[in-house]
Amino acid sequence: MRVVKEAEARRNEILDAAGELFGQKGFDGTSTGDILSKVGIARGTLYYHFKSKEDIMDALIERTNANILHAAQQVAEDKSIPVIERILRAGMALNISSGNGGGTEIMEHIHKPQNALMHQKIQKAVIRGVPPILAPIISEGIEQGIFHTPYPYECMEMVVVYATTIFDNDMVEMTEEERMSRILAFIANVERLLGAGSGSLMSVMQMFGGAGEANVEHRDE
Repeated sequence: MRVVKEAEARRNEILDAAGELFGQKGFDGTSTGDILSKVGIARGTLYYHFKSKEDIMDALIERTNANILHAAQQVAEDKSIPVIERILRAGMALNISSGNGGGTEIMEHIHKPQNALMHQKIQKAVIRGVPPILAPIISEGIEQGIFHTPYPYECMEMVVVYATTIFDNDMVEMTEEERMSRILAFIANVERLLGAGSGSLMSVMQMFGGAGEANVEHRDE
């Protein structure tokens, strides 16, 4: 058991060092030699744990996403929390731009141009991993008469794809006014998509920094 724990500790040490270097120098600008020097290990030790620099990046992204998704899953499974509040809490746990779930070593630097590949891989993992977490909450809402849709999973997939694209500053540049308009339209259309009551999901505004419900009246009903 001690050998296993030591191997795991060394693996995490390599990932921590690589994450810091990727943030400082970008993935392409970081060499395996840089990682070796920072950790203070031999090349053979590095390759015992990882086959390549790409393998390190994939493991770092996997670790980050696992932490984020685990936090959201815990919220999603707590049926003592009302459905809409649970969606809000799970969504906030999934807010990868904030680095929730111990992923700050990537998230603080993910939007730099030199880290475009890492950004793409994280986005892909989120689109794959988030709908299965949110869909069961929507199904509960359907049972309770809050939502009315025959497609809970597909609805969440559509929501995640749109949200991770449009609200990503690297993909779509917006003024604050344009962003507010997109947020209000997004929430209104999610309500329609789920067959929810008009205004019932406005608490989701908090996921976007609590933009303020004073702007609700500007929404096109």
